[in-house]
Amino acid sequence: MSEHVDPTAPLQGEPSKSTERKLRKEARVQIVSYFLMIFMTSLAFFSIASDAVDSSFAIPFIVIVGAVQVVMQLYVFMHMGEKGTGWINTMIWSGILIAALTVGALMFLIGIVKY
Repeated sequence: MSEHVDPTAPLQGEPSKSTERKLRKEARVQIVSYFLMIFMTSLAFFSIASDAVDSSFAIPFIVIVGAVQVVMQLYVFMHMGEKGTGWINTMIWSGILIAALTVGALMFLIGIVKY
């Protein structure tokens, strides 16, 4: 029989140098991305609060900044850029496309956008 391994037990031995390098790089990427997202949120807030962005471009500006943040969160924090996430990427982007098309169609039906 196989021996039960406790997943909360500390690891035995030292990690290799390449593993330490990868962990440091991953931590650096996550910290930089976190502060970049805080900066983009502040940028959106203060540009609207100070009227730096024209009122006709305010909503598209916030949507663009929000979309950039969503993509960054998916690829940095949700690890969608790693190997083995092909089907996950396909399903999430398909869902986003269907949601965008649905919202666009509803905007036409309701009459918010008239062409």
